[in-house]
Parts: sequence; structure tokens; C-alpha cells
Amino acid sequence: MPPNTTASSGQKPGKSGRKKGRKARLFLIVLVLALFGGVAYGGYWGVSTVRASFPQTKGSLTLDGLSGPVDVKRDGNGIPQIYASSDEDLFMAQGYVQAQDRFYEMDVRRHMTSGRLSEMFGSGQVKNDEFLRTMGWDRVAKEEYDKKLSASTKKYLQAYAKGVNAYLKGKDGEDISLEYAALGFTNDYKPQEWTPVDSVAWLKAMAWDLRGNMQEEIDRSLMTSRLGPKQIADLYPEYPYSRNKTITQEGQYDSVTGSYVQGSGTTAGSGTQSTAGTGLAGNTTAPDGLQSQLSKLYNVLDNVPTAVGVNGNGIGSNSWVVAGEHTITNKPLLANDPHLSASLPSVWYQMGLHCTSVSSKCQYDVSGYTFAGMPGVVIGHNQDIAWGMTNSGVDVTDLYLEKITGEGYEYDGKVLPFTTRKETIKVAGGADKTIVVRETKDGMPLLSDRDDELVKVGKKATVDSGAPDRGDGYAIALRWTALDPGNSMDAVFQLDKASNWSEFRTAAASFDVPSQNLIYADTNNNIGYQLPGKIPTRSKGDDGSLPSPGWDSKYRWTGYIKQSALPYEYNPKRGYIVTANQAVVDKDKYPYTLTTDWGYGTRSQRISDLIEAKIKGGGKISTDDMRQMQLDDSSEIAKLIVPKLLKIDVADKNVRDAQKLLEGWDYTQDADSAAAAYFNATWRNILKLAFGNKLPKELRVKGQCLNVAPVDSTGPADENQTVRECGQREADQAQPDGGDRWFEVVRKIIDDQNNDWWKAPKTRLDKAADNRDELFARAMKDARWELTAKLGKDMDTWSWGRLHRLFLKNQTLGTEGPGVLQYMLNRGPWKLSGGEATVNATGWNAAGGYGVVWVPSMRMVVNLDDFDKSRWINLSGASGHAFSAHYTDQTDKWAKGELLPWSFSDKAVDKSTSDTLVLKP
Repeated sequence: MPPNTTASSGQKPGKSGRKKGRKARLFLIVLVLALFGGVAYGGYWGVSTVRASFPQTKGSLTLDGLSGPVDVKRDGNGIPQIYASSDEDLFMAQGYVQAQDRFYEMDVRRHMTSGRLSEMFGSGQVKNDEFLRTMGWDRVAKEEYDKKLSASTKKYLQAYAKGVNAYLKGKDGEDISLEYAALGFTNDYKPQEWTPVDSVAWLKAMAWDLRGNMQEEIDRSLMTSRLGPKQIADLYPEYPYSRNKTITQEGQYDSVTGSYVQGSGTTAGSGTQSTAGTGLAGNTTAPDGLQSQLSKLYNVLDNVPTAVGVNGNGIGSNSWVVAGEHTITNKPLLANDPHLSASLPSVWYQMGLHCTSVSSKCQYDVSGYTFAGMPGVVIGHNQDIAWGMTNSGVDVTDLYLEKITGEGYEYDGKVLPFTTRKETIKVAGGADKTIVVRETKDGMPLLSDRDDELVKVGKKATVDSGAPDRGDGYAIALRWTALDPGNSMDAVFQLDKASNWSEFRTAAASFDVPSQNLIYADTNNNIGYQLPGKIPTRSKGDDGSLPSPGWDSKYRWTGYIKQSALPYEYNPKRGYIVTANQAVVDKDKYPYTLTTDWGYGTRSQRISDLIEAKIKGGGKISTDDMRQMQLDDSSEIAKLIVPKLLKIDVADKNVRDAQKLLEGWDYTQDADSAAAAYFNATWRNILKLAFGNKLPKELRVKGQCLNVAPVDSTGPADENQTVRECGQREADQAQPDGGDRWFEVVRKIIDDQNNDWWKAPKTRLDKAADNRDELFARAMKDARWELTAKLGKDMDTWSWGRLHRLFLKNQTLGTEGPGVLQYMLNRGPWKLSGGEATVNATGWNAAGGYGVVWVPSMRMVVNLDDFDKSRWINLSGASGHAFSAHYTDQTDKWAKGELLPWSFSDKAVDKSTSDTLVLKP
């Protein structure tokens, strides 16, 4: 039976117009569900399902297992603040409340992490499940729970699971979510009880999305089929240390103590960072036969995270903290906006967890963002400190070529046996499928076993003479820190109750994966930064930038960087710290290779410049200044290119009229800007002509076919020499994507008018481009006619927002379900400002189009002087229920750059509370 209740669902009564609107919505639901599910019972099923799944938010109900009453106070946006008298009650209530709002999302996530999506969605998910079973995230999570996590963390996870299961008790699928009712038409899936391991496993999914440079490792290898080492090096320039500052600036590695120290220290020794790949036995090129295999692997890898609406491309984030000496409050201000693929509901869940009296029995008073399905708060603040996170981008994954011989693989001249296990995948509406997973002695799974074509790797491998016979081909194995059990879950709870810099760093030491840039501020006016994570060390000469030979032990990881050697900064003299995926530390101050693939610092330097301008102008920074900085949409690449474009003499009047849009443009990418639309179209066409058309088919947009130049050529080809090739990659994942790596590529050659990259072959309509200005002129012409086709002839109607739109899609039935369900579950579009590598990072892929593919998934500004003056916003809303008032109620404000009040003190929370639910033991 469901829990005893003393009040019905606490929906606020509306005015007459609201009631009419709600009745109209319900009528629409009835209509479409009648069409979908059958007229005979569609009306009753639709209304009852929608109402049944809405959470109870008022009155009281009984939960077995609580030791005392718990108050759940929701504000006008449905954001809950929970008050309890013990830790276990607090996290049990968190589990219950999150399940009320988001259980379907939680259920999909746990099926994804455990490789069981086929149980819910049928045979279309078998390939994903095969890959995820091979990775074994749930197995690693179980080992973490059994062997690594502290007793208190286990207790909290158990309490959280108990709360989720209290919500599930006595409910059918249609009582939980509209999506379950829809699934009921195709299979007999029933939600199962939640387990503590389900919560732990979700951190593996986030680690996968923030895994570092695996995409670059694959792309560099794929490029070798058409480009030479020099050309590939052109496309992966070194980080511009002299122009874009690193995160840490006042410390270095001390070779005497083996630790990172702030201020002066002894020399770091010779750095090992480089941009040339040396993974394949010292070669800078990948084996020829690796191309199609890596392309197939890329497709498998890329499909996995989209099951929950997050992917590994374009993932960045901004965070910065300003010391009190530079703020109007005289206390620190901290801002954070993680960049992830847009999902519905948002990957984040806002809430507060408060002990009615903080003591040894009840230790938490914390508020912020967490994930539905996981206890605690991931990013936010407590009563003493605030913290934020951005992806560090450190290289914690390596691909290995493995020579298979019989039932084993070669390693240092011997044949070693694989460790094997069988995995049975249950398929809704179909037969079970059993796979065999093979792993090396290092626990590296063979990813190539998941596709027949991946078994034959490197038939023509150009490796050195020490390589084994390639007759049977090479397999591909993965080494990744997240496949080793860790205790990152411990770190979440340690962060939530840390009260000072020392406790914060102790918590960071437990944050194994994913490696994040952690920024810090406290009420005692201190600010700081810490790079945490389990970061591998490699042998000299191996930088992890290309697949490595697995048969040679010298390419195996040699260990991990010790915690005391990881870069940090505390109260730097400049008075602020910025992290936006740029290099963590200057290569000359650090002996370890953290990665060869940093973000190039475009966003981080812009943020630093905005802060410096305020400080040098004698001003003090406010909470709203921090918000305005988050919305900065200045285009750094436009500042470089537009002056060159304006100097070109354009003959065509229509193109010249478009060119005039750029005169006097301030380089801001407002949604209503025609100049931003035209510049970004020109930038997209510059990239296509100069680089995109010269990349191998595996990196280009699927279905786009070209007559391409011969291998190892960036210039125009004789017509008799060209070959016809069609792209193979999804549009929003193709290259060149137009991010700040491409900014740096162009910056390096912008003043070299005759560089080979500026050459483009003639076409039926265009003559060949032999230099930069000829290519730029052609790009401006192509952009003019592209926008004419997309936006119309009248340039007065052009705007960036008409091109640059955000659609929010439910990441299961909203993408794969029947059209009527997609209509019910999805929302949008929103016309957005911002762009690629801007602070307001509404990312788009220049190879594929202008649509928004990733976004600031939330924004927050924490005021350490008065937490109640902090501000926050989520991409969507608190609820995962498609017809809840809180499904996307924050999105309009998010799109406009607005922030909501963020209540923390008891007084402020009470003032903002709309609904109160009492959970009773």
C-alpha cells in the first residue's frame, strides 16, 4: 500500500485563467493519449496518469524508517529545502523527494550505467548495453561500495535508497511517471527497488562524460589517413602560455620535496609535456588499418552518454572566485556554470539539506546542485564555505593496441590469458543476448570485441620492428582511472560539511574521478583552488596523445601523481582565481604531463580580463557583476578576423551589403544581432574551406560528399587526382567544430597570406582560392547565400537567435518515441545569445550547423557575506513530470540570463516557501 496520507497532492489553486489553462492542457493530453493509446480508454487514462504522478507537496505522510519528523519546504519553483534532526533522516528524505520529482530519470540512469537499457526500451539499446557491460561500471561501483567507501557514506547511501523505495512502495509505473504509462503499451517493464550501488554508479557516467582527451586521441589517429605529421601538428597547436594565463600562477613543483608549493620553489625539472604524439612506438602517425576501426569505436563511444542527454563533446565550464578586497561586500564572490549537453530534465537538481541543529548526530547544513539519484550536494555552499567545479580535462584514459594470439595477448614477449566473464542482456520484447567480455591483466576491457570490424585492427600498422606480427590484426583496449574502484562518493559528503581550507583539501583528496578543477571560498575571506583526482604517470616519451602498443610494458602507466604534488593555489596576490578548462599550470613549472589537450584559454582569459578591467578601473565587483560576466558573449575570433574581412574588396553588391553588417559591430553575439549571424556563417565557411574539406571522411559530417585532394595535401588538387568521399560523423560531433582550438589554429596562420591551408580547389561555381583573402572572400559569399536560404533575402530580418536555437528533448521517449509522445515531452525552441568559446557558452558545431548543442547547464553566484543574497538558476526545472508547472519553469529566465533568489537561512527559506510537506515516522 502507498504511505498513509492526510492531504491530497498539494497543487496551488489558481485564478480563473489558470484553471482554464490547466483544463485546456489536460484536454490536450487526453486527446493525444486517446490517439496513442486507444479512444476507448484514452481520456480516463490520460487525466488519471498525469494527476497520479504529480508529487504530494503539502500536508503530511508517514514514512517507515524515519526517526523523527522531516519538513520539506518548496518555493514557488518547486525547489525543496529539507529539514531533519539526523543525518539518516535527512538523506532518506532526500531520496524520497528526488524520487517524487525525478524517478523516471533516475531509473533510466541506473539502467544506463548497468548496461540494462534494453530491459526498458528493447532491442534498439542492445549495442549500448553491450558496450556498457564491457566497461562494467556497475561492477566497479559495487566493488567501491563493498570495499572502498567509508561506513558513514554507506549509511547515507542506504538511507537514501530507503527513501526512494518508500516512494516506490505500492505504486505502479503509471503512478510514477507518464513515460512508464507509455512504456506499458510496448512491454511489461516494472520499476524495481533502488540500491545504494545505483547511486554510486552514476558518478561513473559523469566521469565518462568528463574523461579527458579520448576524442582527441581518436581524431588524431583518424587524421593520419589523409594528413601528415606536420599538418596534424598545425591542427593541434601548443597551448598559448604567453597569452592565456594558466589557473595556478603563483606556485610550482618542488623537486626536492616532490610536492607542489605556492610561491618560490626549486626547479621543477624538465617538463614532459609535448604536442606531438609518441604513443605508437615513437611514431607520430597511427597504424593505417586503425582508421575504420577507430571510426566505428568513436560512434559506439559517442552513443553511450546520449541515453541520458549528456555527451563528451564540447564539455567545458566556467568558474571563478574573487577575494573580498575586490568586492562590494568585502567578502568573496564565487561563480560557476558547468557546460553540458542540453537535457530535459536538466542533469542538475537544486535542493537544500539542513539539520535543524548541527551536531555530531546531524552534521549538514548545505545547499546547491546535485544529481537525481545521488545523496548529498555536488556543487554549492554550506554555512562556512562555497565551492564550484569545472572539468580539468586531464588525461586519464589511454587506448592500447593489443596483439591477440590464440586465447591470449602478447605482453613483453609472452602470451598472457585474458580474464573473461559472461554477461546476459535481457531485452524487452525479445530474446536475451549473452556476450563474453575479455580483459587484460591490468583490467583493461577489449572495446573492439563489441564490433566485428574492431577485431581486425592495424592490418597495415606502421609501427616499429619490435611490433608483433600483424597478421591477425590488433584489438583495442581501454585503460581508464574510473575502471578502478575509488572513493569519490566519500568526497561528496566531506565537501558538504567542510568548514575550512584544510578540510576542503582533505575532501578533494578523495575525489578520484572525474578529475575536476575545484574552486573555494569561505566566510573568513579566503579563496583557493585545488586540482584533485587520480592522474596517471607515464614513461618518458609517452604522452598519451595516440594509441599505445599494448605488447610493450614500457607503455603501461607507471603510477599516479601523489596528492601533495597536485597543483593548488590559496589566497593569490592578484585576488581572484579563474578556471575555464585552460591549462592548470605552466609546463615549465611542472614535471608531469597532465594532458596535451587543454582548452586553449579563450574563455578563461576573457573572464580574467573582465575582472582586471573592473579592478584597474577602481571599481568593486558585485553579485550582479558576476552574473553579467557569465552572460558575456563577446566573440574573440571575430575580433581577430573581422578587421581582415572588412579590408577585402567585394565585387558582388549582395555580398558587399552583408559585409557592411560587420562595420562598427562590437563583436557581441546577441540573439537579435544580424552581424553575429553573418559573422558566424562566414566563420563556419572559412573553417569548411580551409580545413573541413581536407579532413578524412571519418571526421566530416555524415552524408556530405566531396571530391577531395590526395593524401598529405592541403592545397588544391588536379581534377584527375581527386577521390570521392562521403562524411561519416553525426553533424553535432563532426570537425572542425569551431571551438577555441580552431581559434588558435587560425591565429597561428592568420598573417601568412599564402599558407597552404588557405588554398581551396575550384568548383563548378567558384575559382580556386590561392591565398587567405581569396578564401575569405569566397567564405563571405557562401555565407551570404547560405543565410539568404535560411533566413531570407531581407537582411533586416536576420538575427543570430533565428539560427542559434535551443530545443530541449526528453532523452528517451522524447528522441526515440512516437511523434505524439515527442510532442508531449519536448520543449522549445529558445533563441539564444552567446556562442562557441564565449563566456556565455551556448555551444554550436560549425561543421554541422548553428543549433545549440551544449549549454551552461546551470548558473550560480554565491555571496559569502550573506548567503541569502546568492543567486542560482537551472536549465529546466525541479520536476521531471512533463505537465508539471515546474518542468521548464526556469528555462525562460535562464535564456534571458536571469537568476533566481537562493534562500539559505531559516528565515529566508520560510519567507520563500510556498508548500510544506511533513514526513512523519
